[in-house]
Amino acid sequence: MAWFFANDAITTEYYTIAGEDAAHISRSLRMKVGEELTLCTPDGRRHECEITAITREDVTVRILGSTDCEQEPDVKVSLYVALMKGDKIDDVVQKAVELGAYEITPFLSARCISRPDEKSMSKKLARWQKIADNAASQSRRGVIPRVNPCISLRDIPEAVKNTDASVVFYECGGRKLREIIGGRLSSLALITGSEGGFEQEEIDFLSANGVEVATLGKRILRAQTAPVAALCAAMLLTGNLE
Repeated sequence: MAWFFANDAITTEYYTIAGEDAAHISRSLRMKVGEELTLCTPDGRRHECEITAITREDVTVRILGSTDCEQEPDVKVSLYVALMKGDKIDDVVQKAVELGAYEITPFLSARCISRPDEKSMSKKLARWQKIADNAASQSRRGVIPRVNPCISLRDIPEAVKNTDASVVFYECGGRKLREIIGGRLSSLALITGSEGGFEQEEIDFLSANGVEVATLGKRILRAQTAPVAALCAAMLLTGNLE
Protein backbone atom coordinates (compact mmCIF):
# COMPACT_ATOMS: atom_id res chain seq x y z
CA MET A 1 0.00 0.00 0.00
CA ALA A 2 1.25 3.52 -0.85
CA TRP A 3 2.65 5.33 2.19
CA PHE A 4 2.57 9.09 2.80
CA PHE A 5 2.98 11.63 5.59
CA ALA A 6 0.60 14.37 6.71
CA ASN A 7 1.89 17.64 8.15
CA ASP A 8 -0.66 17.77 10.97
CA ALA A 9 -2.74 15.47 13.14
CA ILE A 10 -5.93 14.26 11.46
CA THR A 11 -9.08 14.85 13.47
CA THR A 12 -11.75 14.79 10.76
CA GLU A 13 -13.19 12.10 8.49
CA TYR A 14 -11.67 13.62 5.34
CA TYR A 15 -8.18 14.93 4.62
CA THR A 16 -6.74 16.71 1.60
CA ILE A 17 -3.26 15.90 0.29
CA ALA A 18 -1.62 18.64 -1.78
CA GLY A 19 1.72 19.49 -3.38
CA GLU A 20 4.27 16.90 -4.48
CA ASP A 21 2.51 14.03 -2.74
CA ALA A 22 -0.73 14.74 -4.58
CA ALA A 23 1.13 14.87 -7.89
CA HIS A 24 2.90 11.62 -7.07
CA ILE A 25 -0.38 9.89 -6.24
CA SER A 26 -2.20 11.02 -9.37
CA ARG A 27 0.56 11.22 -11.99
CA SER A 28 3.34 8.87 -10.97
CA LEU A 29 1.39 6.13 -9.19
CA ARG A 30 -1.73 6.77 -11.32
CA MET A 31 -3.96 5.90 -8.38
CA LYS A 32 -7.71 6.12 -8.80
CA VAL A 33 -10.73 7.00 -6.68
CA GLY A 34 -11.54 4.04 -4.46
CA GLU A 35 -7.93 2.91 -4.00
CA GLU A 36 -6.40 2.90 -0.53
CA LEU A 37 -3.26 4.43 0.94
CA THR A 38 -1.67 5.02 4.34
CA LEU A 39 -1.09 8.41 5.97
CA CYS A 40 1.16 8.85 9.01
CA THR A 41 0.86 11.93 11.19
CA PRO A 42 3.34 13.70 13.53
CA ASP A 43 1.36 12.53 16.56
CA GLY A 44 2.47 8.95 15.90
CA ARG A 45 -0.79 7.78 14.34
CA ARG A 46 -1.24 5.68 11.22
CA HIS A 47 -4.40 6.24 9.16
CA GLU A 48 -5.76 3.86 6.52
CA CYS A 49 -7.49 5.95 3.86
CA GLU A 50 -9.59 5.64 0.73
CA ILE A 51 -9.23 8.12 -2.13
CA THR A 52 -12.52 9.93 -2.71
CA ALA A 53 -11.50 12.66 -5.16
CA ILE A 54 -8.54 13.58 -7.37
CA THR A 55 -8.02 16.99 -9.00
CA ARG A 56 -5.03 18.58 -10.72
CA GLU A 57 -4.01 20.22 -7.43
CA ASP A 58 -4.90 17.80 -4.65
CA VAL A 59 -6.18 14.42 -3.53
CA THR A 60 -8.95 13.97 -0.97
CA VAL A 61 -9.12 10.83 1.16
CA ARG A 62 -11.58 9.45 3.69
CA ILE A 63 -10.18 8.01 6.92
CA LEU A 64 -11.19 4.35 7.23
CA GLY A 65 -9.39 3.63 10.49
CA SER A 66 -6.56 4.84 12.70
CA THR A 67 -4.04 3.12 14.96
CA ASP A 68 -0.80 3.93 16.72
CA CYS A 69 2.13 3.56 14.32
CA GLU A 70 4.29 0.60 15.36
CA GLN A 71 7.10 1.17 12.86
CA GLU A 72 9.15 3.53 15.02
CA PRO A 73 11.99 2.31 17.30
CA ASP A 74 11.47 2.77 21.03
CA VAL A 75 14.78 4.67 21.23
CA LYS A 76 15.32 8.01 19.51
CA VAL A 77 18.76 7.82 17.93
CA SER A 78 20.37 11.12 16.91
CA LEU A 79 23.13 10.51 14.39
CA TYR A 80 25.97 13.05 14.15
CA VAL A 81 27.98 12.59 10.96
CA ALA A 82 31.13 14.53 10.05
CA LEU A 83 31.07 16.11 6.60
CA MET A 84 32.56 13.97 3.84
CA LYS A 85 33.69 14.51 0.27
CA GLY A 86 31.31 14.27 -2.66
CA ASP A 87 27.92 12.65 -2.19
CA LYS A 88 28.91 10.12 0.47
CA ILE A 89 26.46 11.48 3.02
CA ASP A 90 23.60 10.88 0.56
CA ASP A 91 23.85 7.14 1.16
CA VAL A 92 24.36 7.59 4.89
CA VAL A 93 21.13 9.58 5.18
CA GLN A 94 19.19 7.03 3.15
CA LYS A 95 20.40 4.01 5.12
CA ALA A 96 20.13 5.78 8.48
CA VAL A 97 16.49 6.63 7.85
CA GLU A 98 15.75 3.05 6.77
CA LEU A 99 17.36 1.73 9.95
CA GLY A 100 15.37 4.03 12.23
CA ALA A 101 17.44 7.14 12.99
CA TYR A 102 15.35 9.84 14.64
CA GLU A 103 17.41 12.74 13.27
CA ILE A 104 20.68 13.33 11.44
CA THR A 105 23.07 16.22 12.06
CA PRO A 106 26.15 16.91 9.91
CA PHE A 107 29.10 18.55 11.65
CA LEU A 108 32.52 20.00 10.90
CA SER A 109 35.60 18.56 12.58
CA ALA A 110 39.29 19.40 12.18
CA ARG A 111 39.97 16.77 9.51
CA CYS A 112 36.92 17.35 7.34
CA ILE A 113 38.05 17.84 3.74
CA SER A 114 34.62 18.99 2.61
CA ARG A 115 33.94 22.56 3.78
CA PRO A 116 31.06 23.92 1.69
CA ASP A 117 30.11 27.58 1.80
CA GLU A 118 26.71 28.67 3.07
CA LYS A 119 25.01 28.46 -0.33
CA SER A 120 26.38 24.99 -1.08
CA MET A 121 25.51 23.79 2.41
CA SER A 122 21.94 24.97 1.98
CA LYS A 123 21.62 22.96 -1.24
CA LYS A 124 23.12 19.88 0.41
CA LEU A 125 20.71 20.09 3.35
CA ALA A 126 17.73 20.36 1.00
CA ARG A 127 18.93 17.32 -0.96
CA TRP A 128 19.56 15.29 2.19
CA GLN A 129 16.11 16.12 3.54
CA LYS A 130 14.55 15.01 0.25
CA ILE A 131 16.48 11.75 0.48
CA ALA A 132 15.23 11.31 4.06
CA ASP A 133 11.64 11.96 2.94
CA ASN A 134 11.84 9.32 0.22
CA ALA A 135 13.58 6.78 2.45
CA ALA A 136 10.98 7.27 5.20
CA SER A 137 8.18 6.52 2.74
CA GLN A 138 9.97 3.52 1.21
CA SER A 139 10.79 1.96 4.58
CA ARG A 140 7.33 2.65 6.05
CA ARG A 141 8.53 4.93 8.83
CA GLY A 142 6.01 6.53 11.15
CA VAL A 143 7.75 9.93 10.92
CA ILE A 144 10.14 11.66 8.57
CA PRO A 145 13.51 12.10 10.31
CA ARG A 146 14.86 15.64 10.18
CA VAL A 147 18.26 16.50 8.71
CA ASN A 148 19.48 19.37 10.89
CA PRO A 149 21.72 22.30 9.90
CA CYS A 150 25.46 21.69 10.07
CA ILE A 151 27.15 22.43 13.40
CA SER A 152 30.71 22.41 14.75
CA LEU A 153 32.13 19.50 16.71
CA ARG A 154 32.44 21.95 19.62
CA ASP A 155 28.66 22.31 19.62
CA ILE A 156 28.00 18.58 20.04
CA PRO A 157 28.18 18.33 23.87
CA GLU A 158 25.46 20.96 24.21
CA ALA A 159 23.36 19.25 21.52
CA VAL A 160 23.51 15.82 23.19
CA LYS A 161 23.33 16.87 26.85
CA ASN A 162 19.76 15.65 27.31
CA THR A 163 20.21 12.21 25.74
CA ASP A 164 20.39 9.09 27.91
CA ALA A 165 23.75 8.19 26.37
CA SER A 166 26.11 9.73 23.80
CA VAL A 167 28.89 7.84 22.03
CA VAL A 168 31.72 8.88 19.71
CA PHE A 169 33.33 6.11 17.66
CA TYR A 170 37.11 6.43 17.51
CA GLU A 171 39.33 4.58 15.05
CA CYS A 172 42.06 4.30 17.68
CA GLY A 173 39.88 2.33 20.06
CA GLY A 174 37.49 2.69 22.96
CA ARG A 175 34.93 0.74 24.96
CA LYS A 176 32.69 -1.87 23.42
CA LEU A 177 29.29 -0.46 22.56
CA ARG A 178 27.44 -3.16 24.48
CA GLU A 179 29.26 -2.03 27.65
CA ILE A 180 27.89 1.50 27.16
CA ILE A 181 24.35 0.67 26.08
CA GLY A 182 22.87 -1.16 29.01
CA GLY A 183 19.16 -1.90 29.19
CA ARG A 184 16.51 0.19 27.50
CA LEU A 185 17.22 3.77 26.50
CA SER A 186 14.77 6.39 25.34
CA SER A 187 17.40 8.48 23.54
CA LEU A 188 20.90 7.94 22.21
CA ALA A 189 23.44 10.03 20.28
CA LEU A 190 25.98 8.41 17.94
CA ILE A 191 28.93 10.41 16.56
CA THR A 192 31.18 9.35 13.66
CA GLY A 193 34.06 11.07 11.91
CA SER A 194 35.16 12.09 8.43
CA GLU A 195 37.59 10.37 6.06
CA GLY A 196 40.52 11.54 8.18
CA GLY A 197 38.99 10.47 11.47
CA PHE A 198 39.26 12.51 14.66
CA GLU A 199 42.17 14.32 16.22
CA GLN A 200 43.04 13.16 19.74
CA GLU A 201 42.24 16.62 21.09
CA GLU A 202 38.70 16.33 19.73
CA ILE A 203 38.19 12.97 21.38
CA ASP A 204 39.57 14.34 24.65
CA PHE A 205 37.20 17.31 24.40
CA LEU A 206 34.13 15.15 23.80
CA SER A 207 35.12 12.71 26.55
CA ALA A 208 35.65 15.55 29.02
CA ASN A 209 32.13 16.71 28.24
CA GLY A 210 30.43 13.42 29.00
CA VAL A 211 30.58 11.65 25.64
CA GLU A 212 31.62 7.99 25.83
CA VAL A 213 34.41 6.82 23.49
CA ALA A 214 33.69 3.52 21.74
CA THR A 215 35.11 1.21 19.10
CA LEU A 216 33.48 -0.42 16.11
CA GLY A 217 35.85 -3.37 16.15
CA LYS A 218 39.36 -4.13 15.00
CA ARG A 219 38.82 -3.12 11.38
CA ILE A 220 38.97 0.48 10.15
CA LEU A 221 35.66 1.35 8.48
CA ARG A 222 35.17 3.94 5.78
CA ALA A 223 33.60 7.20 6.92
CA GLN A 224 30.34 6.37 5.15
CA THR A 225 30.27 2.83 6.57
CA ALA A 226 30.87 3.72 10.22
CA PRO A 227 27.57 5.56 10.91
CA VAL A 228 25.52 2.78 9.32
CA ALA A 229 27.42 0.12 11.27
CA ALA A 230 27.06 2.09 14.51
CA LEU A 231 23.33 2.55 13.99
CA CYS A 232 22.84 -1.15 13.20
CA ALA A 233 24.72 -2.13 16.35
CA ALA A 234 22.74 0.32 18.49
CA MET A 235 19.40 -0.87 17.11
CA LEU A 236 20.34 -4.49 17.75
CA LEU A 237 21.53 -3.80 21.30
CA THR A 238 18.34 -1.91 22.13
CA GLY A 239 16.11 -4.63 20.73
CA ASN A 240 14.98 -2.68 17.68
CA LEU A 241 16.18 -5.13 15.03
CA GLU A 242 14.23 -8.06 16.41
